[in-house]
Amino acid sequence: MDWLSRFVIATALFATPWAVVAQPAPDAEAAASKQEKARLADTDTLLALTNDGAILYSQDAVKLSGYQYCSQAVALAEAGEFRQSVRAASKALHLANATRDPNLLAMANRDLAIVYSYSGQLDKAEEFAREALRHPAREPKLVVGPVNKVIGDVQTRRGDYAAAVLSYDTALANSSERYAPLVTSSLINALIESGDAARARQLLGTLPAPKDAPLAAQLDRTRARLLLAEKKPAEARDLYRQLTTRQVGTDSGYYQLWAWDGVSRSELALGQKQAAAEAVGRALSGVDAVRAKFRSEEFKMGLFSDLQSVFERAVGLYSDVGDTRQAFEVSERSRSRALLDAVRGRAQLSDEAAATVDLATLQRTLKADERVVQFHSLPDRLQVWVVGPTDIQAQSIPVKRDELNELVEGFRNSVVRGRRTAIANGDKLGAALLGPLKLQPGQRLVIVPHGPLHYLPFQALRLDGRYVIETYPVSVAPSMSIAVQLAQRSPRIDASLTAFGNPRIEDKYDLPGAETEVREIAQLFPRKNVYMGAAATKTQFRDVASRSPLMHVAAHAEADQVDPLYSRILLANEGGKQNFLEAHEIIGMSMQGGALVTLSACESGLGKIAQGDEVLGFTRSFLSAGASSLIASLWPVSDDATAVLMSTLYTELSKGRDIQRAMQAGQLAVLKNPSMSHPFFWAPFNLIGNWRLTVGS
Repeated sequence: MDWLSRFVIATALFATPWAVVAQPAPDAEAAASKQEKARLADTDTLLALTNDGAILYSQDAVKLSGYQYCSQAVALAEAGEFRQSVRAASKALHLANATRDPNLLAMANRDLAIVYSYSGQLDKAEEFAREALRHPAREPKLVVGPVNKVIGDVQTRRGDYAAAVLSYDTALANSSERYAPLVTSSLINALIESGDAARARQLLGTLPAPKDAPLAAQLDRTRARLLLAEKKPAEARDLYRQLTTRQVGTDSGYYQLWAWDGVSRSELALGQKQAAAEAVGRALSGVDAVRAKFRSEEFKMGLFSDLQSVFERAVGLYSDVGDTRQAFEVSERSRSRALLDAVRGRAQLSDEAAATVDLATLQRTLKADERVVQFHSLPDRLQVWVVGPTDIQAQSIPVKRDELNELVEGFRNSVVRGRRTAIANGDKLGAALLGPLKLQPGQRLVIVPHGPLHYLPFQALRLDGRYVIETYPVSVAPSMSIAVQLAQRSPRIDASLTAFGNPRIEDKYDLPGAETEVREIAQLFPRKNVYMGAAATKTQFRDVASRSPLMHVAAHAEADQVDPLYSRILLANEGGKQNFLEAHEIIGMSMQGGALVTLSACESGLGKIAQGDEVLGFTRSFLSAGASSLIASLWPVSDDATAVLMSTLYTELSKGRDIQRAMQAGQLAVLKNPSMSHPFFWAPFNLIGNWRLTVGS
């Protein structure tokens, strides 16, 4: 099965953390089992990548050697082009197997380990690193050192610093003279985190001054971090302040931002919370001027910097000093920045896509019965704001980020597996996340999730013995700014439907339920264009996207966890070849004439989550391209339930009902069917974006 045709499920399921496990709903359990089998055909296994490499190599007009593909893979990884890097390494992997070259096998697996580490896919990075060590290399220092450093990097990012120190020591003993300083720097940072400041200090004295200005700046950051670890916050603050004026070429603003963040952390260690808040404000004052790009030198030196950590420190500090407005607006700015960092100039974003609005602008937009519920997950708590037209209420929920991850995973697991415990779990999670907010029945809720909450079906949580959707119309927005912009866009659209159903790929990808679904929906609209089977092509999609107020796509979709800009919708074969529409292509389309896009596809609403902030995939792609609203799923869907939900949704829309209430009606229609009352059936779809959208006659 090749890389174009494999249907991949993006998110693994986890065991429920609650003790009581009831018998599953049979249909839901069977569907979950079927999808788990699909996961065995994951795109990024060693066998799959080797097969992918063979296909990609055959398509190259100019054939390179395996070692040239390895060089290409490294260059692409360091430029932040992760999926392209994987593809280059896959071609090297194919050639290594074809020529039975163990040295090339070691190098190709090394490069895969590096790119998966850079992209945050830690399990796969470790898997390929250990695979690389299985093959003898002609020059061991080109493989053994870098691969053990990758393993150390993975362990560091997992928080296992003791294991990381051992891996870095092994890497150091097997590194070239040129590579050794980078390993030593990573080792020093791991020693700081593990509490061995004495050895970190000793090793720091052995490092030569880097000739490269960015590496020199990173090393000075490490020196200041060591001072903090040695409980010398005043000295650390002084060094960080010196770094706030350091010039590092065109990237000076980036390093000065981190220096001010260091000043903030030093002030906090000195007990000066207000001064810490002021310093982190200085850090964020220049963030908009900092270029969004992938900085491989940080990975090389074991720093793993993430701008989102600066934003989260600011959210925590402003909340602690009682500045609710500032905390809320910083949370909002973090989402815009995460989008820019994820795209990194590789796709053309509109000015609107990355813009932010302030609290006052949001409040002027809201109607009396509308509430924005915005979350921000911090390491030690969950910060929540409820915004109405005239007020803002802040709540701090004492659930750590790691605990929140477990709660969300457990709840999703109970829902997707059809467990009856989903009801009890929904009661617990609803009480924890929404109970303290004192929401009034009937209020329209616009949820702005954060971190793991992007994967949570809020409509399936329970309050006072009822599902949330039974009491509140619910929609989701990637950010408050996007919510405001979308609510002001396309308030009423023409009742003209464009639908794509069951694109013809090959027999095993046929979706007869999708074809039936599209035909039933199309009957509700006198003006329509329907493309089925072989006609449901990418070429046709691109042709009609800019002039389709209502677009419904019933097809396979796949979220790319390595590089979300390569998430794809599988469309019909063209010219005898399989085809798909990738997220970066969608961003580049002009969809200003389109208002609602419905992706009736498995897990189409998922994408890659940056550290706590943004999901980039189909959601941001369609909204950035100009769509006003998006309907997408959080897990594999049931054909029968989807048919009822979509039929009800579009019927309500055709009657002039706004989309948020139409979605509520569709979910309730499925919920009220005794055979489909479990949340697995009715809760997978999220309404994202403009919740006020209505359809004209």
